[in-house]
Amino acid sequence: MSMNQQGRPTNAGKTTDTITNESALLPAEPLLFEIGSRDHTGVDLPAAPQHKSRLGTFKRQTPLELPGLSEPETMRHYVRLSRLNYSIDSGLYPLGSCTMKHNPRLNEKMARLPGFADVHPLQPISSVEGALEVISELGQWLMTLTSTHAVAMSPKAGAHGELCGMMAIRAAHQDKGEGHRSVVLVPESAHGTNPATAAFLGYKVKPIPAKADGTVDVAAVEEALSPDVAAIMLTNPNTCGLFEPDIKKIADAIHAAGAYFYCDGANFNAIMGVVRPGDLGIDAMHINLHKTFSTPHGGGGPGAGPVVLSQVLAPFAPVPFIRRSGSGPELVEHVGQGKSLGRLTAFHGQMGMFTRALTYMLSHGGDGLERAAKDAVLNANYLKVRLSELFSMPYGEQFCMHEVLCDDEFLKGTGVTTLDFAKAMIDEGYHPMTMYFPLVVHGAMLIEPTESESLNELDRFADTMLELARAALDGETERFTSAPLKAPLRRLDETSAARNPKLKWIAE
Repeated sequence: MSMNQQGRPTNAGKTTDTITNESALLPAEPLLFEIGSRDHTGVDLPAAPQHKSRLGTFKRQTPLELPGLSEPETMRHYVRLSRLNYSIDSGLYPLGSCTMKHNPRLNEKMARLPGFADVHPLQPISSVEGALEVISELGQWLMTLTSTHAVAMSPKAGAHGELCGMMAIRAAHQDKGEGHRSVVLVPESAHGTNPATAAFLGYKVKPIPAKADGTVDVAAVEEALSPDVAAIMLTNPNTCGLFEPDIKKIADAIHAAGAYFYCDGANFNAIMGVVRPGDLGIDAMHINLHKTFSTPHGGGGPGAGPVVLSQVLAPFAPVPFIRRSGSGPELVEHVGQGKSLGRLTAFHGQMGMFTRALTYMLSHGGDGLERAAKDAVLNANYLKVRLSELFSMPYGEQFCMHEVLCDDEFLKGTGVTTLDFAKAMIDEGYHPMTMYFPLVVHGAMLIEPTESESLNELDRFADTMLELARAALDGETERFTSAPLKAPLRRLDETSAARNPKLKWIAE
């Protein structure tokens, strides 16, 4: 009997309505409150002892009414929810400016070692010397990769890192008796958190226009300089996916005016091991470990945004920080007589993220990190060439860095918007790319494949995007304006949901 080499034919037809309201094995999962019973619990607990309440006016006035579920029901609910979540483990995640790269399982294994997973920030220093050594070595790697003189490890994410760097800049100006400097220059191609951070600290934000090629206009920077300018906050590579070729000229002009150069390092994945920002004149830069060094995003783990500082800003680094001595790493927790800006956060940082990031670095080595950056750029440019067959690109005549930027010009006259196109991608099994950002490009579609994706995955994604583009150009408008059709939920009114969120379940 010969082997069946053809295999079973795949049912490629569309899903139909079912009695259970489920689409094959993809469930439309209701809320926990909709499936649980308030009259039962899956666990028998003894009655709570009576005691005098100390809550005063904060005491709950209505029943808690938590839904009771059996253990199998609870497990199934959360497992079904997890299957509704798109992740880097299930497919290419093309979010531009976010670097959703693969998280190696080796990193996770190291972070789960008891000495790291069980460490507590209030333990005696003598009992956590290994953890301090990890933090110290990670900091050394970050300073070496960026050619800087100090690093603050405590910031919890990118925006927190920006706050730290700008606070160091403010402290440096105050130390020089120049606290009057109240203006921060922010290019139009910077990340949105940059002006927000400057404004949060009380600075006036002055936008700097971009040239026609998407890069910062040096002449506009020079024209904006004055004795009131404290710093520039520039993203490099910028949010258009381009390296700023005049960054050294910008740094020289900023320093000549007595100001400092803050560089947003969120896109460091494109240049790590290839370019050292300190050599280009930056004074402060945050590094997102959850982007560049493969630690998880969002619900997968807390963020971490260490900030590297130049020699002139190093004295103003926040505590706590680690100082090397003859006996090993020493944790400095008090300002003392130094110029430190003080304590930014209660403890030293995210130990799990530090362990994962250092594992990634040690696994790759310096040459491996350089190769990863070059592969990220190569993958982005490969997609750029593939997609340029149909997609319109505002800066298409240039090589991009780590991400491809498209606009909606190719959709003109089709009745299909960027949002419609993104919703149709969901039906094809892909998470949409970043939409409508950066704001300098109309109907922007920002795509970052990272270095994690193979040629096969890139071609599969490009083929899908091109087929969708052909469908839009061929007049299949309904396919896009009605999308998604195959997701557990159809298109939602996201604007109303964001403006009027329902944060409490109320039974009807």
